Amino acid sequence: QVQLVESGGGSVQAGGSLRLSCAVSGDTSDSYCMGWFRQSPGKEREEVAGFRDDGTRTFADSVKGRFTISKGNGENSLDLQMSNLKPEDTAMYYCAAALSFRGYCFKISSWGQGTQVTVSS
Repeated sequence: QVQLVESGGGSVQAGGSLRLSCAVSGDTSDSYCMGWFRQSPGKEREEVAGFRDDGTRTFADSVKGRFTISKGNGENSLDLQMSNLKPEDTAMYYCAAALSFRGYCFKISSWGQGTQVTVSS
């Protein structure tokens, strides 16, 4: 199992950018699917972007063209670059990891503690 710690959240005006980073530690010998989720008050947690073990990247329709996801620092971090931010992007953002096998992602087994992103209009 891996441990995840997010950083990089903050407050920004609409149209601005932020870069979130998820530091990965622990047993990284297995393959993992990783992703970024977000949750705002009164709403369910939703997946924003995913990074599969085969390199496939996925994005929620609401962030396509504005967010990118990448591995940084070798395999020890997962970054989310957010551009052209909108007030509706305001949420707590969480990093998550799930064991994977040949592109198939199992149930999420690790969550970070979250980092707050606030976008003002």
